[in-house]
Amino acid sequence: MSDALPTFETDRLLIRPRTMADYEACLAMDRDPLVTQFIDGPWHDAKAHERFLRERIETLFGDGLGYWSIFPKDSPMRFLGWVLLIPHDAVGPEIEIGWRLCRDAWGYGYASEAAGAVVEHAFRGVGLEKIVADIHPGNAASMKVAEKIGMKFVGVGEHGDGPCESYAMGFEDFLRGSER
Repeated sequence: MSDALPTFETDRLLIRPRTMADYEACLAMDRDPLVTQFIDGPWHDAKAHERFLRERIETLFGDGLGYWSIFPKDSPMRFLGWVLLIPHDAVGPEIEIGWRLCRDAWGYGYASEAAGAVVEHAFRGVGLEKIVADIHPGNAASMKVAEKIGMKFVGVGEHGDGPCESYAMGFEDFLRGSER
């Protein structure tokens, strides 16, 4: 599974590799239609959703790649959501970063705080040259997170069954941002 993934600690968060212990919390989060409104997935078919989630938790995505669950330090049993660094659409070759948070965790800066730790890992730990993110055009909050962590809008594309706003960050962009 994700034993080889590091654990991160930020000012407010504990970010650890996602495991089957997080399965029920992930299912509950995905069942909130506002959480998944901009994301293609098997959310309305319970069995397909369960299979999809189990497969994502059990898949090895490569050295240093995978999913991390997010918890607040002051309440370490409270699942806030997850952040990922995996091959784009789980196949690659590009590496994507993404995040999903429970609705009660929105608006506190948790997504950018957790994603920032994973960005640092992507470039300094894994040695990636570039990361990407495809975001539904209606998902302004995720676009803000992408920009906050240093990603740049690179164009409009297609993701799943619809259009997306594509963001990217190269290693040089990361270095320039970390110098500030």
